Amino acid sequence: MSAGDQKSVGDKPEDRVSVAEVWPEVARAECLARGAALKWASGVFCRPEHLERLSQYKKRESQRTTSIHTRLKSMVQSYLEGVGWGLEQLREARTELKEVSHALKKAGLESNGNTDGVKSLERLREVSINHSQLLSAVSNLPRLYSVRSMVLETERLVESRRLLEAHARLMDLERWQDDILWQLHGAAGLAGSALSAEDQELVDTYFSGVGQLVDALGKELWAVVSSALALARQNPTPFVSAVRIVEREEVLDQALLEERGGTRGNTRPLPPGRPRCWRASFFQVLEEAVSARFRSVSYLHTRGPGLAGHLSALQHGIMADLATVRHLLEHCVPSHYRLTGAYLKASHRCLHAHLAQVSSWDLESGEIFAVLNWVLHIYNSPDMMGDPELVAEMEREELSPLISSEGLEQLQNKYVQSVRKSVSEWMHKALQVELQDWQRDQEPDTDHEGFYHTSLPTIITQMLEENARVALMIGDSLRDQTIQMGLYEMENLLNRFREALVQFGKDHRRDPSSNKNKFYLHYLLASISNCIILKQSTESLRQQQSSRSVGQFSRTPPNPLAALDRAVRRACRLVMDQLQLDLQPLLPGLLTRPWLVQGDPVPKLCHILEHHLELYNCVRPPCRQRLQEEAQWLMVVEYVRALMQKRLVCRNTEERKQLAQQMVQDEQHFREIFQGLDGEGSEPEVNPLALLPVLADFIRLKDPGMLTLEVSGLAAKYPDISEEHVSVLLDIRGDVSRDIRGAVLDLLEQSAPPLPVGYRPIFTDILVRPSTLAFCLPTAKCA
Repeated sequence: MSAGDQKSVGDKPEDRVSVAEVWPEVARAECLARGAALKWASGVFCRPEHLERLSQYKKRESQRTTSIHTRLKSMVQSYLEGVGWGLEQLREARTELKEVSHALKKAGLESNGNTDGVKSLERLREVSINHSQLLSAVSNLPRLYSVRSMVLETERLVESRRLLEAHARLMDLERWQDDILWQLHGAAGLAGSALSAEDQELVDTYFSGVGQLVDALGKELWAVVSSALALARQNPTPFVSAVRIVEREEVLDQALLEERGGTRGNTRPLPPGRPRCWRASFFQVLEEAVSARFRSVSYLHTRGPGLAGHLSALQHGIMADLATVRHLLEHCVPSHYRLTGAYLKASHRCLHAHLAQVSSWDLESGEIFAVLNWVLHIYNSPDMMGDPELVAEMEREELSPLISSEGLEQLQNKYVQSVRKSVSEWMHKALQVELQDWQRDQEPDTDHEGFYHTSLPTIITQMLEENARVALMIGDSLRDQTIQMGLYEMENLLNRFREALVQFGKDHRRDPSSNKNKFYLHYLLASISNCIILKQSTESLRQQQSSRSVGQFSRTPPNPLAALDRAVRRACRLVMDQLQLDLQPLLPGLLTRPWLVQGDPVPKLCHILEHHLELYNCVRPPCRQRLQEEAQWLMVVEYVRALMQKRLVCRNTEERKQLAQQMVQDEQHFREIFQGLDGEGSEPEVNPLALLPVLADFIRLKDPGMLTLEVSGLAAKYPDISEEHVSVLLDIRGDVSRDIRGAVLDLLEQSAPPLPVGYRPIFTDILVRPSTLAFCLPTAKCA
């Protein structure tokens, strides 16, 4: 702001005070403007050299102030012109209001002057009303006298089902009643009052027969509509007449509503009982007729095996009725009725309610299957609603499913539970039969490949496969649920089967010489073969399941393969226990002085092994190879255990040589028995028979000083060998000094390697009796 402006503003302080008193906002704005100007000036002229541009700033601010003043003047001038125009309009409006008020006063004076003339016309008006009433009475007398006869004639026509004629007479009677009521209403209106209750009651009483006729005619109409399907095949004329009457009534209702209920100011009331809405009643009666066919079905007739027949009868009945509607009734009604669609909707709604009732019953699996198959496959098949001529009607009506998805899921769950109960019972019975077979006094049956088997796997496999096949007829989801259920029951069966095997073994050990247990081993082997068959069946069932459904129906999916493996392991253990039991009487004679001289009892042991291995050939692979390998391990472990019992301690080099040779001969005998393993199964990483020549070499070694190297190699091949085992071997040699023994045991202790992955220990199962020493020196090693 320039100095001159500041001076001009400050020339009249009394003006500023007066303005501030009137408009405080102006004073506040002025103070803010001054503050802003001072802040701006202090920022621009903060240094002396900036004052050189003072004249430029002064000129620019003067031009800006002039422009603002010019715009303010223009705005105030426009405001004043608008105010002047508004005042002029207000003056013109006041003048017009004065003229209108004067005219109203004049009209009021003239109206007051005509009051006497209106009073003189009251008498003429009363005469006119009486004349119109008399005229109406004279014109209506013929109709009034004929009302009762018309009612009787119409009743006769209704009873004889001459419906069109009866309806024409009824329309005449209703028209007469309506005209009389309207005339009375008009007369009351001319008199300045409403229709009296006495007049209304008099007319209603006189025409009371008309309302009864309407009810009687409606009753006959709905009887005809209800029996439309039967009439269509015999004489559709009554049905056509009923439809024509319904259409007449519908048109009359529409006309009366438009005439008396519209917006044209017509105050004439609707006749009594209007609108009748007989077209809506027509479709309602049609739906009730359809539902009556379902209500007539007895509960007892649809239970058990009769349910499938009942659903089949429903299918044929509905399709026969639909054919009648499409080919006969559809031509008896207007096209906009869409009678086929209406019948479809009514049938669908009734079926929905009927099937909901059926689903709530305590159904068996066969009954549930019949319902699911009918709903999911038959109802939408080309033999029923899937007919090409009906598909368009079905899509047009947008019908909901016969059973909701939740209802279908509940039905499927009920089906699975029912099947599960049946499967569990059959599995229990099959297991009982299996246990009875184990007590038979004959060998188990063999199949075409020569493998032992019983009826258990065949029964279980066929039952589960059949249930899965039947469930697949409904859908993949039900098939998957059924398979899942079957796998659960298979797992439970195998757990009980394993317990039965354990009990079978206990009973046999109580009395092994009993004739009842003559074929104990044979049925154990048959049980192993049965497990292999069940494993194949389980894998086949799992392959049939959809990949997305595995684990979907339960948080803990069934694991029958693990149960199978436990049962097979238990059966194999029992087989090995029986082999050990048969070998046990001969094992004390091994590695003794008589054995060293005569070779007994190795031939007898080989004979027992050959007998067992021959029986193992009746077991399905791969368990046959597993049993043969287990027998080989058992024989080697028992042989080494006999060696560790120190029944024979060599006294000289010749005995060590003889002992080693006999051990090698025994190994050759055993190898000849087990030689069939080479071509039938995978060779184990550590062949247990190879241990015997190694031990023989250890005993045959002539130089005791080389024992350290020999033990090192022995520990490398068999890392589970312990100091106790080596100590026994040294004792058997009978020529090892205390120093060599200490060096060998120290080496073994220092170089004890960890067991490699997949290594099967041999020496771990062989316990060594502790040596009985008279005393023990408190050495570091002993401590």
